[in-house]
Amino acid sequence: MSTSTTSDPLPAPALPSHSATPSQLSPAAPLTGAAATTSYSTSTGGPPASSRKDKGKSKAIDLKGFAAGTASGLTKLVVGHPFDIVKVRLQCSPPGTYSGPLDVLMRTLRQEGPRAMYKGATPPAIGWTISDSMLMGSLHQYRLIIARAETGDWSGWRDDGKGRSQANEPKNLQLSLGGHFLAGLLAGQTVCFVACPTEHLKARLQMQTTGPRLYTGPIDCARKVIQVKGVTGLWHGLGGTLLFRSWMGVMFLSYELILRGLNKFAPDLNQGTANFLAGGMASNFFWVSAFPFDAVKNRLMTDSLTNPRYPTWRACARSIYAEGGPKAFYRGFVPGILRAFPTNASALWVWEGVMRLMGAEKLGKA
Repeated sequence: MSTSTTSDPLPAPALPSHSATPSQLSPAAPLTGAAATTSYSTSTGGPPASSRKDKGKSKAIDLKGFAAGTASGLTKLVVGHPFDIVKVRLQCSPPGTYSGPLDVLMRTLRQEGPRAMYKGATPPAIGWTISDSMLMGSLHQYRLIIARAETGDWSGWRDDGKGRSQANEPKNLQLSLGGHFLAGLLAGQTVCFVACPTEHLKARLQMQTTGPRLYTGPIDCARKVIQVKGVTGLWHGLGGTLLFRSWMGVMFLSYELILRGLNKFAPDLNQGTANFLAGGMASNFFWVSAFPFDAVKNRLMTDSLTNPRYPTWRACARSIYAEGGPKAFYRGFVPGILRAFPTNASALWVWEGVMRLMGAEKLGKA
């Protein structure tokens, strides 16, 4: 997803990526080839649906997506946080503080040491785990709901009484490209309420350089924010976060389109490699589109608590524009885009792999 002070998006994944043909859903059958990303059976194994006893219990939530999201969130932290430090400092420091991303990197290492590259990592270590779990889990749920709404097939929305989702019969669920976009947009907005406090604290900690330290750590930072702004102050910058994460729709739409392209032009490509490449490339599309909103979000989150410069996100956007026009919104873009590919490619590769291991319900293309 997440290169950003976000869990990065930070940002993520598409359900079609862990797809497989019906014959590949057997545990004994290996998942190989990008072609495996376009045809999905919702059967999770076991006896046919007709032989199961449906006790009429509504299946509440499939937790597989949430569990896989936890693993992808930790992956995103390990791979992406050093890039994030450089990006945030370029975005939020006064113009002229640094000559570029390399200057940020070298000065940080020289003045603060290598450990500074993971400064502010504690909030995302917890927050990204939770937010990626929420992002990917809700994405999985929205896709299933939208696919069923598009096809009118709700046969898999029941529990068989043994904790297993009843197989759809007889056809596979299908999800349109518009459905992928909508699911991504909704998932991005859903996770904002979890991600915003984490990103807020992380951004404040990342902006502490060699001067006097305002915060001794994430707990102290949270305590001081609450003292000044109240508990709701932890969600400072929520408007910018909602704008930024709504672009998750672009990422997940791009992810599906790239997977379909790999299926067509590189049908022998390994499944995991296809997920990795599609995740990295989709994240680049996301960041090119969403980066200006990330700049606004980070400026809001690092604004002074006692004497704020930006009363609204619109005022913040006008201030950034006044500094240098449209180009000012892309300060820190180089480390951001460099972070995007490896971070999101790795996170999506992990998410898709865990989803396949757990036999998660899959979708086909419409």
